[in-house]
Amino acid sequence: MDPELKLLTEELPSSNESRHVVLIADDSPHDLDSLYDALASDYRVRVARDGAKALELALEEPRPDVILLDVEMPGLSGHEVCVRLKNDPTISEVPVIFITRRDSREDEAAGLEMGAVDYITKPIFPEIVRARVQTQLTLKSTQRVLENLVAERTRELEATRMEVISKLGLAAEYRDNETGNHIKRMSESSALLALKYTENKAWADLVRQASPMHDIGKMGIPDNVLLKPGRLDEQEWEIMKQHTVIGAEFIGESEHPLFRTAREIALHHHEKWDGTGYPHGLQREAIPLSARIVAITDVFDSLTSERPLKKAWSIEETVEFIYENQGSHFDPELCQVFLDSLDDVLEIRKQFPG
Repeated sequence: MDPELKLLTEELPSSNESRHVVLIADDSPHDLDSLYDALASDYRVRVARDGAKALELALEEPRPDVILLDVEMPGLSGHEVCVRLKNDPTISEVPVIFITRRDSREDEAAGLEMGAVDYITKPIFPEIVRARVQTQLTLKSTQRVLENLVAERTRELEATRMEVISKLGLAAEYRDNETGNHIKRMSESSALLALKYTENKAWADLVRQASPMHDIGKMGIPDNVLLKPGRLDEQEWEIMKQHTVIGAEFIGESEHPLFRTAREIALHHHEKWDGTGYPHGLQREAIPLSARIVAITDVFDSLTSERPLKKAWSIEETVEFIYENQGSHFDPELCQVFLDSLDDVLEIRKQFPG
């Protein structure tokens, strides 16, 4: 039967929808027919008689699970088709098996270097074709299972890491007479501002996860300074300012993006745009963006929250304070984005009252 007629017949029954898709490209009608007969009972088979058609079918949905390419075809050769497939990230992971009459080691090595996973020499032996295709499908299935296991384990580790970070952040806040919801409001507002400013969701999520540790260094400040009811004297203030350095040392140096971001926030969230902040007196863009964001959201939530020794400022008073201090305390561009997003910030306050 003509392979194209077989293709139409093969794809009609709905029961075939769940079967693996195999794409075969060969300019020899006899070889194409032999390959089809070897595979059609177990797979949904698509056929192409030249390289251009093979490329077209490879990109159609559902995508093939395995591709068999004759090396010598008119127009685009099998080698050229393979190279194009491997350069397309949407299809590059699909295993390619070359079909050829060439049997030299040099030819096989050349094909494997182009990204093929196997080599079948003609004449076609159905049992060999079926075994090679099944091997690649089994490997692909096993790889997918392993990737899912790794992804699940990674999610579990990230969840555990986030729980530890959240609890450490809460411990620092409770010691300073803050509330747990301050942490939630500040971190959510920081993520909101990060997303509005950069349009980078992944980085905004990173800021959300890292910002709860901004004041972790307060756990290293003596009670007589941290909990003093009145105004700090000069010596006590110098001790208090060390919480930024202590926090950075507590988090430590790490290559992990989460801890690297948490460290830069803890160390620099009290720096000021004009260089009058601490601990290093950094100015403008020398202050990490994450720390510039937290500087705004932390101050806003702290000022608008009531504490045992402090009445809450009104929203209007706090907005005026931030507006007046843009370009001195705060990054002016970030201030404008924050003020433009005030309705969303206030909605976060409603979600986490207290």
